[in-house]
Order: sequence, then structure tokens, then C-alpha cells
Amino acid sequence: MHMQLLNNDRVIMYDRTDFGASNISLPNGRCRNNPNDLALKVDCTAHSVEYDVSTNSVRPLMVQTDVWCSSGSVNADGSLVQTGGFNDGERMVRVVKPCNTCDWQEMGSNLIQSRWYSTNHILPDGRQIIIGGRKAFNYEFYPKTASTNNVFSLPFLQQTNNPREENNLFPFVFLNVDGNLFIFANDRAILFDYKVNKVVKTYPQIPGGDPRNYPSSGSAVLLPLKNLRAQTVQAEVLVCGGAPRGSYPKADKGEFIGALNTCGRITITDPNPQWTVETMPLARTMGDMVILPDGNVLIINGAAAGTAGWQIARKPVLSPVIYRPDNPLGSRFEVQNSNTIPRMYHSTAVLLRDGRVLVGGSNPNEFYNFTGVLFPTELSLEAFSPSYLDPESSNLRPQIISPASRHKTKYGKSVNIRFTVSGLLNTDLVKVTMVAPGFNTHSNTMNQRMLVLSSGKVRRIGKSSYQINLIFPNSGKLAPPGYYMLFVVHQEIPSEGIWIKIQ
Repeated sequence: MHMQLLNNDRVIMYDRTDFGASNISLPNGRCRNNPNDLALKVDCTAHSVEYDVSTNSVRPLMVQTDVWCSSGSVNADGSLVQTGGFNDGERMVRVVKPCNTCDWQEMGSNLIQSRWYSTNHILPDGRQIIIGGRKAFNYEFYPKTASTNNVFSLPFLQQTNNPREENNLFPFVFLNVDGNLFIFANDRAILFDYKVNKVVKTYPQIPGGDPRNYPSSGSAVLLPLKNLRAQTVQAEVLVCGGAPRGSYPKADKGEFIGALNTCGRITITDPNPQWTVETMPLARTMGDMVILPDGNVLIINGAAAGTAGWQIARKPVLSPVIYRPDNPLGSRFEVQNSNTIPRMYHSTAVLLRDGRVLVGGSNPNEFYNFTGVLFPTELSLEAFSPSYLDPESSNLRPQIISPASRHKTKYGKSVNIRFTVSGLLNTDLVKVTMVAPGFNTHSNTMNQRMLVLSSGKVRRIGKSSYQINLIFPNSGKLAPPGYYMLFVVHQEIPSEGIWIKIQ
């Protein structure tokens, strides 16, 4: 239900604690004793694991309180800070660090407001902001200071809340290049100065006026940020899919309305921003959008009818789609090879450092149901391999020699990246990208961000080896502090990434 890649190449996954027993035992006879749990008061099974990509193995982790439909982001130090949930977990903060023996630490009820279906984002100073949630028309910060030990009202969330449908949960939140937050909920967006609790700009309603947030459950990305040394950096947001207004109550009564097949794209930095509408080859609700190392966007998972919720979606969309943002309008979508496993409600997808996309989950059932239901609980993991991983591209694929992974740098610093390419290098078709790994749940990948780094000319330094000088972003407004995956991309073929930490 929730996935986050950490800088040790392990993926933290968790579900909810009140499904009943899982199929993975906690180690060394450990059990979770929780008189507040709605399913099992004593539970000796795991509801969170650490997945090791390289060995395809899992290590059980223990969460004490309920993490159902919660939110999170990776801190500047590389640890996952997870917030909220359901029942006894709705005001909890939990932390897990990237190490071989680390487990969840429950930090206590550090949230003032109950947070269920909220969205988190890392801010330029490294704090997290937690926005919205069910019946939570406000925001708060973590960690708190004397001046922020409060909740701050955000009427926009009340204004976008549809009676009996909501359609504004898990709002799409992106840090704009001016340090303000772009917040999209339901069918509209604002630019928000969280420091002084002020709406800076109100954007036009997305054409068509259909809802895009949970439970209609479209998805959204901040498109790659480029020309980072320019006086003004342009920022664009893409919002795709969802379900027409009224779909949730109709699906609850057995009428499954077709999902939306449109995307809205908007330059959020424009003085007079307007939406451009694009048509996807496949309608989709509950899709996930993942920014790939080459700057393209993968749209994967989901259904073609109904909405998010217990057993109220139909027609699994088995074919992923690639969106190429730099292509001319009308030629940006390309349908990919289809999958065989339906990935419906509570599916996930995250980018891995090797360029694959890890896909998992799907459970539209209120408990673990493996038989006798239309879409059984799905416990498998798969990897989607974009076409840039085809073996025939291997002679064009860069391999980074230096710096070593976990390289630390500061804002505005330059670094030489050395890499090899076994085939013929086209120096005009080399770029370097860095990607913040996102926290994925419910079609929302929080904190996902790509920057195309400013660089000098490619210089040959030996047989098949090259060097390129990069300049890192000069501000946390462009790149919040923390760990990113850095890729050298040649003719749209990315290297395996290395981890870099910017601070």
C-alpha cells in the first residue's frame, strides 16, 4: 500500500495493521501487543518489510500503531519520516533509518491533527509540511518549533471537499521554484505561501471540471526542472486520469463509470497560466506516475472504470504508457507492453536506481482475500523495464566511474562526473539528471522531483571514458536537502544511478 526507496537501495513497504495476520512472521518470537487494534490484539506477524532489491529478499519490520492510508517523506538525513494513519495511528510519527538492522521507531503522538489521507512535502529548510487529510482542512509541520507548534487553517481544502465524495484527499503538492507550494485538490489549484498562510495565486479550474484526487484518484507529477542557472526557472505540472464527478457514489451502488482519459498540463510559473488538455491512449483511475531517469514519465497501474475504494473499480488497465514531455503536442504518449496482473486499489510503483520501476500490491478488499473475490489480494512484486534497458542499447549506456555513490555536495558546488560508454559517444546528446525518490501511495508520489543539471562540455579523458563538469542547484527551493539518484543519460539511455546528498 505504501513504498519508499531509501539510499541503501532497500525499499520500505507497509500495509495496515488491522487487516488481520499477514503471511510474514515477526522475527525472534516478537509480537505486537495492542489493545486498540481492530483486528488482532496480539499479532505476531509483520505489516511492514524492508525489501532488498539486489537479493530479492525481505526483512520483517514492526509497526506498533495503525499506518493505514498514511503519508511520509525522506528526511535530509536519509531516514523515512512517516506520519498519521488510522485509529490509534492517526496522530503518530514514525521513523525508520536506512541500515541493516534498523526498525520502525514510534516517536509518539507528535501531530496535533489526525492525519488520514494526507500529503507530505520536504521544504527548503529540511522540515516536512503535512497537508490535509480526512476532515483536516489545515496543515502542520514536523519537526515543530515554538512558532509552528500549531495547526494552520487552509480553507482551500474545505472549498474543494465534495459532500459524500470528498475528491480532495491526498492532494497533489509540489514545491515551486519560488519556494511556495503548488497545491492541487479536486479540480483546481493554488500557489500557497505556507510561511505566512497566504494564497499567492489561484489557478484556473482544470478544463472539464472533473475531480482528480482521492477517491477519483488521478495522478500528478512536477515535470523535470531545466535551465537551473537561468534567471527564471520554468516549472510545469502534469495531472492525468481520475474519475468523473459522481463516480464514487455510483460505483458504491454498482454502476461503474468510465475513468477519465485526459491530462492537464500547466506552467505554474507563468504570469497568466492556462491548462493544456491532452488525451491519453487509455483512460485510467488509480494510475501511478513515475518520472524516469531520461525525463519521461511512466503511467502505470489502475483501472478503466469505477474509483478507489473497496471493490468499486472494474476493467484493470494492464498496459503502461510512456509520456514524453518534450515531444510535440499530439505525439507524447506511447503504449507499452502489457502486464498480466491487475494492479487495482492499493497498488504502488517506485523508481529503482538501476532504472527499473518496482510495482507491487493491489488489494481492493477490506481484509486479505485470496479467493472468491473479483480482484484478490495481490502479494507479488514485479519490475517494469523501460525500453532504455533493452540489451541492444548497452553500447550506448553510460557507466559512472566517479564520484562513488553517496557523494556529498553543497548547493551551487561543481563536480566532475567521469563515465564510460563502450560505443560511439554523441557529446551533444549527454545530460545529467537527479531524481528525488518519492513516497508512493494511493496514486500520489510525494516529494518526487527531477532536475536536469547544468553542465559544461563533455571531455574525452581516455579510451571510451569521458568527463563532464556539473553545477548543482544553488538553493533548497530548487532541490530540498537530502539524497537524490544521479544519472548520466546518453541518447536517452541512462546509466545506473549513484546516490548523492545535497545540503
